Amino acid sequence: MPKTTTTFVCRECGGESLRWAGQCPHCRAWNTLEEFTVRAAPRSAGARPTTGLKPLGATARAVPVTELTAGENGRLRLEWDELNRVLGGGLVPGSVTLIAGEPGVGKSTLLMHLADQLARKGHPVVYATGEESADQVRLRAGRLGALSERLLILAENDLEAIEAAIAGVDPPPRALIVDSIQTIYDPGVDSSAGSVTQVRACAAQLIARAKAVGLPTILVGHVTKEGAIAGPRVLEHMVDTVLYLEGERRLDLRILRANKNRFGSTDEIGVFQMAAEGMAEVADPSGLLLEQAATEVAGTVVVPIIEGTRPLLIEMQTLIGEAVVTMPRRSANGVDPNRLNMLLAVLAQRGGVSIGARDVYANVAGGIRITETAADLGLALSLASNHLTKPMADGCVVIGELGLTGEVRRVAHLDRRLAEAARRGFTRAIIPRLGRSASVRPAGLELLEVRDLADALNTAFPRHIRSATSLGAPAG
Repeated sequence: MPKTTTTFVCRECGGESLRWAGQCPHCRAWNTLEEFTVRAAPRSAGARPTTGLKPLGATARAVPVTELTAGENGRLRLEWDELNRVLGGGLVPGSVTLIAGEPGVGKSTLLMHLADQLARKGHPVVYATGEESADQVRLRAGRLGALSERLLILAENDLEAIEAAIAGVDPPPRALIVDSIQTIYDPGVDSSAGSVTQVRACAAQLIARAKAVGLPTILVGHVTKEGAIAGPRVLEHMVDTVLYLEGERRLDLRILRANKNRFGSTDEIGVFQMAAEGMAEVADPSGLLLEQAATEVAGTVVVPIIEGTRPLLIEMQTLIGEAVVTMPRRSANGVDPNRLNMLLAVLAQRGGVSIGARDVYANVAGGIRITETAADLGLALSLASNHLTKPMADGCVVIGELGLTGEVRRVAHLDRRLAEAARRGFTRAIIPRLGRSASVRPAGLELLEVRDLADALNTAFPRHIRSATSLGAPAG
């Protein structure tokens, strides 16, 4: 008889407990432990590795780091530089990547392009799908022009069958795509596909195989209604890279963002555009994001931001309206709402621009999410532009962080931001005082240095405002 064991698994954190309790001993959540029976199914000797570090039966040995080699096999580079940038230079042999996103955002489409690029380079790729039939995947491949003999489709959700099929591929595959991990089940685990135990067990086996044979593996993950990856949180700790594909389904812009990457930066993003024939990388995101910018309208400001090593010019928009209820509304899309409220207070106290009793809406065009403070001054001037009903000067970008005293602070990578603005044809830039960094002056770009918010308001919208920084009181 197969040996069975009973365990209790937390559906929130994936932690295990030998007995049931009202509270999870790991994450302290209440009523989250679920009972599972795990059956150890007999397997043929050497059928699969038990860990990602050594094959079955091998003896572990601590090795001096000086005896190890790094990057001996090299990365698998893709045709799209946007994918290579987010992955840190390409797919690392033996790496496991988890990609998640809202339903319909284009995860399967993006991975089909990735598989096609590898297949056309002569690398066999296995695309295991547990959600669609082989014919459905064939239709997508035909629509995307991804028809290659090296692209192998496997419609299966049994983990043992997937592993057996991979072992039978000759020559061995150079990459494996599993769409999705929530649909795969291990017959040796007595629970349904998608459960906490199944997701963790199947991911562990796929990770073990990837590490043992050097097979780059990409797992597709579902997300919850809150936007987090479905299943145990430990899944994100197990894999090497976690990617999120973001974007509004009604818009054609898609952002691939790395939340975790053991082989590269987590600050990089990849920009893609969705079309009827599939996705395409966007080599010049600034040009696409500013294509429909209405810079002559009050409330619109262009701000250079840094995503990883890449400067992007984004269009920041605000709208101020009369409040119809006692509590004015604050809506922020792509901007931290807490940052928006802070800047409204700074505007009122240090710049004499009081918007407290009116509705305020802030939006970053193109679905970009701003996480750095270098856009503070741009957002503040956008709000002031709306309040004064005066548009910003044509061809002007704004850079700077705002403090609570109204001072405009310097930001990192100012030279890259200004160079991108000059490259896109902008002629003026409102920036913090350079001080000794006066060498940062791109040709054709007039730099307007400001000390504080009042100085910036006077520069952007010429009118007499006292310096709130020097007085330490609200401007009049």
